[in-house]
Amino acid sequence: MFYRAAPRQVWANGDGEPSQYEWRAQQEVSRFSEEEVINDLPEIFNYWSNTHLRPRLEHFGYSYPEDFFARRIEQQAKGFDRTIKVISIGAGNCDSEVAVAKLLLERGVDRFHFDCLDLTPAMLERGRQLANANGLDQHFGFIAADFNQWKPHETYDVVVANQSLHHVTNLEGLFDAVHTAIGEQGIFVVSDMIGRNGHMRWPEALTIVQQFWKELPKAYRYNRQLRRQEKKFGNWDCAGEGFEGIRAQDILSLMVERFGFDFFLGYGNLVDPFIDRGFGPNFDAEKDWDRNFIDRVHARDEDEILAGRIQPTHMLAVLRRDKSAQPVVWKHLTPKFSVRHV
Repeated sequence: MFYRAAPRQVWANGDGEPSQYEWRAQQEVSRFSEEEVINDLPEIFNYWSNTHLRPRLEHFGYSYPEDFFARRIEQQAKGFDRTIKVISIGAGNCDSEVAVAKLLLERGVDRFHFDCLDLTPAMLERGRQLANANGLDQHFGFIAADFNQWKPHETYDVVVANQSLHHVTNLEGLFDAVHTAIGEQGIFVVSDMIGRNGHMRWPEALTIVQQFWKELPKAYRYNRQLRRQEKKFGNWDCAGEGFEGIRAQDILSLMVERFGFDFFLGYGNLVDPFIDRGFGPNFDAEKDWDRNFIDRVHARDEDEILAGRIQPTHMLAVLRRDKSAQPVVWKHLTPKFSVRHV
């Protein structure tokens, strides 16, 4: 196992003070240095994902995101008689990477190496400890670097981005770097959020969310993240301080311009506010009314997305340089169809 730091560029204003970018970066490092658990989601999210999303994934042969990543790496490994090189962009605490590594070993794939890249050294240290605790140290390396400035020094068979692209300001630069890193044979495997910047709702979706919002009892309208009661759905911009969702709306359109797709699954939109960390904890997954409400919102999501009146806010995708192949998709929801044009 090794741990190395890559050069990081700092932008400052004329007075030598941190730039807006550097200030946001400092906020990001400060937050995630202290936040050891970053993937906890309310039980109503688990109800929705197991009831509605998992069957969709299983249609394509996957069960959950880590299984998706592991199976795509496993498929890639079949073409090479050597160690498969994987880099995870924005790996954080490396929870998912360790889970994927364990799945690979269970399936007989033992010739692989993960490089985990992240801005926050404290998170990478937690990842190092996790990998070591699971006996995976020989399969992992760690790179402390800003993915907005990352330049690959070698090629990779697989580049992974798991819920990290919506934190990137320099998407064009990062996608250029990925394009270089994967070469002609490598793949770019992604799970991410592709809705409006700051995870806001676009106007056409906001109107429908507000219709459902009116049905909620008062107790369900308490925002757990902002610690305030919201009579009307606030459409809060999460990108106000850090990098959360800062260019989410550009991710898919730039991918369509720059990559070909082997696989694309777009999903979710209207249901997001009701199952996420803000209001999701107010729901009880054991109660009929709560489950029925989520089911109805999901059904409306499906109708509106398939009709093209709203676009998905989440995706799973496998990309490569070659743009000639036709991607495997759900019904007619191709990447191009799923772009929300600004």
